Amino acid sequence: MKKAVTVILALSTLIAAYSCKQEEEKPKVKYMEPAEVKKPEKKDSSQIKVADLPVHMEGTKYLIHPVGDMRIYDKSAYKTYGSRMNDNVSYAISNYNRFELTGYFENLKFQHIDSTALNPLTDKQVQIQTATYLNTIAERTKKQLLVYTLVDSDTNQDGKIDANDIRSLYISDISGANFTKLSKDMEELIDWNIVEVQNRIYFRTIEDINKNGAFDKNDMVHYQFCNLIANEWVVESYEPVN
Repeated sequence: MKKAVTVILALSTLIAAYSCKQEEEKPKVKYMEPAEVKKPEKKDSSQIKVADLPVHMEGTKYLIHPVGDMRIYDKSAYKTYGSRMNDNVSYAISNYNRFELTGYFENLKFQHIDSTALNPLTDKQVQIQTATYLNTIAERTKKQLLVYTLVDSDTNQDGKIDANDIRSLYISDISGANFTKLSKDMEELIDWNIVEVQNRIYFRTIEDINKNGAFDKNDMVHYQFCNLIANEWVVESYEPVN
């Protein structure tokens, strides 16, 4: 009898662990009827919005100010050189590595070096993860551009726009003007790169064609490119595997 109870307890533990794992793995897409769709929750008014000190991309005439919410860490968090930490609070919302900003921030504000005006990149609710200055394209063509990876929609319908939603690809001028989406709605960005000799950006996305809410081997990968120096950024498809 004691052995049977032990087996039952072991099975219960395994089932509970499996259930927890299932709960943790959230799909990036959730399909709902229009009446069921949730609007993203508004930010908690008690949270403190902060901006990092501005960064200057070499060779440009604009300062970029990342804007987001103050982050809370465990009190034992490691304090990096140059950061402003107060117990378990960090005022840093991004990292800068010469030609790229990374982090989780809700907007960027652009300031010409000869002006005091600050102009936001967008008025929509987004989570920007990277902003990359295409310095090699600027050197070749004198056209100064920024490429962004970000989340712009609550695709898993959990009331939040965050890293658990579909990531998209955007582009703009160095001033933040002409902010344009390159990837299609409901397609997850896989990766992107610049082919300098063609002045093109190439990227891959994946589409949940079987509508199971996850991106897997049964879905469709799309291959696309865009001419960066054209008057209008027009995305074209190509088929390297057919």
